[in-house]
Amino acid sequence: MDKKKLYVGNLPWSINNDSLKELFASFGDITEAIVISDKYTGRSKGFGFVTFADEAAAEKAVAEMSGKDVEGRKIVVNVARPREERPNRGGGFRRDFNKREF
Repeated sequence: MDKKKLYVGNLPWSINNDSLKELFASFGDITEAIVISDKYTGRSKGFGFVTFADEAAAEKAVAEMSGKDVEGRKIVVNVARPREERPNRGGGFRRDFNKREF
């Protein structure tokens, strides 16, 4: 597991990639800072990821930033976990819908 990548949750809606990077820049070199946004509206989903160049900086950021008040919201900072596979539920249009008997 990559301990250099952090999950940052409960972000204010005004935070963008650049301001997220600025928020964590004092802890060390950042290779990536990204706020996740809705693919249809472009609006922030309220969370993002910050990747540091080394683990020591990431650990320090978790210790000092978790629970910190940012624009009236207490942010959550943890080491990012790999995304879990979601089962395919087969949602969507069913061609055989009209053929079913009720």
